[in-house]
Amino acid sequence: MWNDRLEKLGAGPFDRLRSLLTPIEPPAGVEPIVMSIGEPAHPYPEFVGEVMHANRHLYDKYPPILGTAEYRLAVADWLTRRYDLPAGMIEPDRHIVPLAGTREGLFLMASVVVPETTSVGGRNMKPAVLLPNPMYQVYLGAAVFSGADPVYVPCTRETGFLPDLSQVPEGDLERAAMVFVCTPSNPQGAIADIDQICEMIHLARKHDFLLVVDECYAEVYDTAPPPGALEACLKIGGAPDEIMRNVAIFHSLSKRSSVPGLRVGFAAGDPEIMAKYAMVRAYSSAQVPLPVYAAGAALWRDEEHVVTNRKLYREKFDIAERVLGGRFDFYRPEGGFFLWLNVGDGEEATLRLWRDAGLRVAPGGYLSRTDANGVNPGDAYIRVALVLDAAKTEIALQRIADTLGR
Repeated sequence: MWNDRLEKLGAGPFDRLRSLLTPIEPPAGVEPIVMSIGEPAHPYPEFVGEVMHANRHLYDKYPPILGTAEYRLAVADWLTRRYDLPAGMIEPDRHIVPLAGTREGLFLMASVVVPETTSVGGRNMKPAVLLPNPMYQVYLGAAVFSGADPVYVPCTRETGFLPDLSQVPEGDLERAAMVFVCTPSNPQGAIADIDQICEMIHLARKHDFLLVVDECYAEVYDTAPPPGALEACLKIGGAPDEIMRNVAIFHSLSKRSSVPGLRVGFAAGDPEIMAKYAMVRAYSSAQVPLPVYAAGAALWRDEEHVVTNRKLYREKFDIAERVLGGRFDFYRPEGGFFLWLNVGDGEEATLRLWRDAGLRVAPGGYLSRTDANGVNPGDAYIRVALVLDAAKTEIALQRIADTLGR
C-alpha cells in the first residue's frame, strides 16, 4: 500500500529540480544565486535568542502535548487583535493546537478527518481531498497518504489565482472530506476576500468537509492585510460552539517573523476537530521545546519586527516592478513573497537561468499537477522567491531580464 502511495506521489518538486540542474554547471565566474526555495532570510529580532537563553533551564523537561498556557494565550490574543475578533471568541484551551511549524500539522490533519470510505447517494465511495493547483506539495502528500483521491482545483489567471469551488463537480464536493486553500496563495500571492472565504465555509458546512485554510503568508502583504477564515466565521455568525464549525486555520512564525528554523506555529478552529487533532499529535509528533515556546510567545506579542519585515519585502517588489514590469505577465502580488512569471516554458527557462546566469528558480510545473483535462496550470511559469537582501535580489532579477529577454 505504501509503495503504491509513494509511486502515486512521485518525486517532489525539489527532488525533480535537483535532477534537472545537478548535471549542469553554472557559468564560471558568476556567483550562484538561489531563489527556488521560500526560506525567509531577513534578520529576526534579537530578543529571540535572549528569551531562549533565559529559558534554557527548561530543556530538561518534556514539553506538554498542548504546549504552554503562555504560548496558547499569546496566540489567542494575537488572533483576536489581528482579525478584530470579540474577546473570548478564541479560547486558548479549546480552539488552539500548537505545532512544530505547520508542515507536519497540515499533513496530519488528513488523518483526523479523512474516512476510509464515504457514502454518496447511498453508495460507498472513496473520499476526496480538494487541492489548489498549483499547491504547497504537503497538501498532496496529506491527501495521498490518507487514502483519499486528490482532486485538483485550477488556480489560474482566469480564477484570480485562487480555487473556484463553485466549478468543482457536485459529486467531488459530496465525497470531499477536506479542502485545502492557501491565502495569500503560494505561489501566486492572491488574496481571497471575505465574501469568497464565507462562500467556502458555506460549502464546507453544506457538504460536511473540513475547510483547511493555510494562512502562513497572512502577515506578508503589500497594501492591505488579508482577511482570515476566523473573520469569515464571525461574519457568518452562529452560536459560540458552532461559529468555527468545519473550519481549521494554520499559522506559523516562519514567514511572519523570519524564523523558519524555530519550527513553531499553530492550528486553530472547530473545537471538536481540534480535540481529535491534539490526540493524533500526541501519538505521532515531537513536541516543541519549552524555550522555543517562550520565544514563540514573545514573537506573537510583538508587531514591530513584522512591520519591518513587510517593509523589506515591499522594497524588493519595487525592484521587481522596475526591472521586470511589462514582461513575463508581471504583476505585483497582493501577498506572499514570490514572483509567478509566465516565461512560456518554465522548465526550459529554469535550465537556461542556471546554465547561463547561475540563477536557481523553480519551474511552475513542478509545483502543480496535471489535472483530469491533461493540463498542468504551472507549466508556463517559474516561481522566484524574493527572500534575499535587496542588492542580491536586484542582481538576480536583472539576470532574468537579460537571460530570458522578452
